[in-house]
Amino acid sequence: MSRPAARALAGVVAVAVAASLTACASGAASSDPQAAGDPVTGGTLTYLEHQTYTNLYPPQAGFYPNGGLVNNIAARLTWQNPETLEIEPWVATEWTVNEDATEYTFELRDGVTFSDGTPLDAEAVAKNFDTYGLGNADLGLTVSEAINNYASSEVVDDDTVTFRFSAPAPGFLQATSTINSGLLSPDTLDLTLEEFGAGNATDIVGAGPFVITDEKLGTELTLAAREDYDWAPPSFDHQGRAYLDEIHLIVTPEDSVRIGSLLAGQADYIRYVQAFDEERVASAGFDVHAPQTRGVNNALSLRFTNPLLSDIRVRQALVAAVDAQEVVDTIFTENYPVATSALSSSAVGYKDESESYTYDPEKAATLLDEAGWTAGDDGILEKDGERLSLTVYEAAPQPLSKQTLELVAQQLKEVGVELTVKAADAGTYAEDIKDPLKTPLYHSMVGRADLDVIKSQYHTKNRNTLLSDDAELDRLLEVVASTPDPDERIAASQAVQDYLAEQAYVIPLFEEPQVYGTAPYVHGVEFESVARPLFYDVWLDKQ
Repeated sequence: MSRPAARALAGVVAVAVAASLTACASGAASSDPQAAGDPVTGGTLTYLEHQTYTNLYPPQAGFYPNGGLVNNIAARLTWQNPETLEIEPWVATEWTVNEDATEYTFELRDGVTFSDGTPLDAEAVAKNFDTYGLGNADLGLTVSEAINNYASSEVVDDDTVTFRFSAPAPGFLQATSTINSGLLSPDTLDLTLEEFGAGNATDIVGAGPFVITDEKLGTELTLAAREDYDWAPPSFDHQGRAYLDEIHLIVTPEDSVRIGSLLAGQADYIRYVQAFDEERVASAGFDVHAPQTRGVNNALSLRFTNPLLSDIRVRQALVAAVDAQEVVDTIFTENYPVATSALSSSAVGYKDESESYTYDPEKAATLLDEAGWTAGDDGILEKDGERLSLTVYEAAPQPLSKQTLELVAQQLKEVGVELTVKAADAGTYAEDIKDPLKTPLYHSMVGRADLDVIKSQYHTKNRNTLLSDDAELDRLLEVVASTPDPDERIAASQAVQDYLAEQAYVIPLFEEPQVYGTAPYVHGVEFESVARPLFYDVWLDKQ
């Protein structure tokens, strides 16, 4: 099936930050480019990022600071329209897919090059997907969680490449539009995983509208517009080079510094406006943007291989004891809708499972009693001399994770369950979260606008946030990723959501957005389909 173009696409300490911020705020207008008038070329955007990036190897770019960079330096074969979620041409002009989704052939546009001058031809594309689909153990490069059942590539001619799969891979077309499939130069793909890490950003060569030209380790990056970029998705109104000359990215962990810098005119655009700061930003006349991530909701995974959680009645009790509505009402805003399933309501294949996630502390108490747990002297439940005491680590990438988990801990204490919230330190955290005995609850989410996202989160060979040994869950997830019929694939995703609810494997909390703030003179603010910033259309009107 041929797919032509569719529709147009409408850190550092406070003292160091203050010394680096130079943008001047003035003027007013909507971020809507039509309302603002004709775009202006030139200028430097000062962008404050909450966290430093960790790795720019595309399959490991899911962390938003990573993905925000890859999204702007690496073109992709296709573009996913963030409004319609349709897949549109980008580097690929058209494509064909066989009936069982085991073979994809892409035709490439002429004249596309990487920023080092290397042609972005079929051979380069094949090397990218061979790397992402198969990994490279010698270099430490992992297989992309966005690509399933990959077998091989064939360079048909300079402008044509075919990919083959060992089983149906219906999610592959959408995978070619994600930042996890950002196209890099052949030489870049010879780097080790460590060489994709912090300190090496200027060595990562893509074919996007910007190039990373300077890096101060852990604190600052400079992205410069590529003068010869002229291959934006054909559906874009804007063609040619980006409007901005440069983007000055400054890592700014302190919420007060990010917000204060934006409101004082020292920064133009910031990521991670906390819920408690949204009203302050908006009331000052600045714009708040809260695009949804459209994937697996912000949730707690209940690691059932921990003996304390092996009894389904205990897991069901934890689900019933958590009041997600109170979490949202107390900590967040209307930009964080209460979750009603493992998947966001804006995700493809979503099914309303709210009946399984109803807050009912009386039900929780009854289930725990039936499971043989009785209150100890301090009110915490005990059984066979063991306390019902669980641990969870705060998740630094998740908004207000510590506050969220502390409120959940208060709710669980009401039914006699002790939940200890630990800080995500640099020492034991990375190992402890892989051990269900040390971390029986895990706080996470994942964004991707495709049905395969649920497999990415829960399959034992992907993120495996449940640390699962459930073969039936794996089987259900594999059906989602390997069923070519679109309707059957949706049904398969809904079967997974049913199973997660029936087994009480997760406690969904809220649908997670990414929240940004921009000055009123910043126009053309746009995001890809799961809320990573796209700077290509951004322009400044500082009159």
